[in-house]
Amino acid sequence: SSFTLACVLGMQQAPQLCPPAAFGIVEAGLFRSNSLVPLNFPFVKILGLKTMIQLSPEVPTKAVSTFLAENHIRLVHLGLKVWKPDTSWRPVTDELIKEALEYVFDRNNYPCMVTCPSGVHQTGVLVGCLRKMQHWSLTSIIVEERSFAYLSNTHYVNEQFIELFDPDLVNLPSSEHLPGWYVDQKRMLQEEEEEGGARRG
Repeated sequence: SSFTLACVLGMQQAPQLCPPAAFGIVEAGLFRSNSLVPLNFPFVKILGLKTMIQLSPEVPTKAVSTFLAENHIRLVHLGLKVWKPDTSWRPVTDELIKEALEYVFDRNNYPCMVTCPSGVHQTGVLVGCLRKMQHWSLTSIIVEERSFAYLSNTHYVNEQFIELFDPDLVNLPSSEHLPGWYVDQKRMLQEEEEEGGARRG
């Protein structure tokens, strides 16, 4: 029928949704990714991003810059001002991760995406340090990090950085500005600790 033909033509003309290769959902409204290419734009658009945090010094392509501007997505380019230290093994600086996490823990920046060229190195370290602040075990952090870093040979230094990272460096905003997922997790953790204390008592 003409209706069926119109539907088929509509489907053919609809943009395909192609996530970035290293795309992942970290928490509600928080995403991770490698650098975007135009093929990813229709998919990223449906995320309704408010903020993109770039962790590496590379300047976004003109196509990406135009896409961000047209969709009112603020680019926070931390990699330009806080980059690698002089020491040989450290993949990123404490300052870069600290500043990025302070953006991540502010709900005013949501929905938010964290990126670097590979989606593995700086982004993987950031997510690992975030998990540490969520009280994940180091084993669980490493399992998640390696699920993205399976094509990389640098995950050992990333894991060492995560293990040594001090969460106390991060200045969290007041409770009303924390993302909902973190508030919920803190409450559940507190309830578990209180239940454990009651059982021991």
